[in-house]
Amino acid sequence: MTKLRVLLIISLFIIAGCNPVPKDVYKVVKIKDGDTIELLSSDFQNITVRLAGVDCPEKSQAFGQAAKQFTALLCFGKDVKMVVDSRDRYGRTVATILFDDNKNLNYELVKNGYAWEYKTYSKDPELGRLEQYARTNRLGLWQDANPVEPWNFRKHKTNKKPRKKRKPKMEAVSLTSFYPKPHEVF
Repeated sequence: MTKLRVLLIISLFIIAGCNPVPKDVYKVVKIKDGDTIELLSSDFQNITVRLAGVDCPEKSQAFGQAAKQFTALLCFGKDVKMVVDSRDRYGRTVATILFDDNKNLNYELVKNGYAWEYKTYSKDPELGRLEQYARTNRLGLWQDANPVEPWNFRKHKTNKKPRKKRKPKMEAVSLTSFYPKPHEVF
């Protein structure tokens, strides 16, 4: 019986360790855009978070500002929990944000038509179902006839950047031509 209890306790610790449980509570102090926020930790560290599995329109894109405002409406100034997924190439924490009794910010953005499921990086099949729901009900960005995915918008914008004109190189000028030579002074 004792061995069974020990085995049960060990099993519970293993199961608990596998579950991604938020470790801390953070304050949302800045909304950078629809899918990027800044949190303040309990030890006063700023953490930039990119929401996992979703991609909102860019700020200069249709519904970009609306996505930012929606994110702010849901969580700005609130205490939230964070379930970390990874880090991206810019050093941001990629995570799911939970607010108001464990509502999922990532889900809310997609469900209300303010974000796409970012299929390249998404690991959550629920995001695809929520996107289909928003499309079917023509919510948010799905009101447009042909909304442009942010990753295509960024690619197109990058390809259209005008080339910078090269500045002409300055020719080297000898300072000795401006000053008299020592034998010319006297």
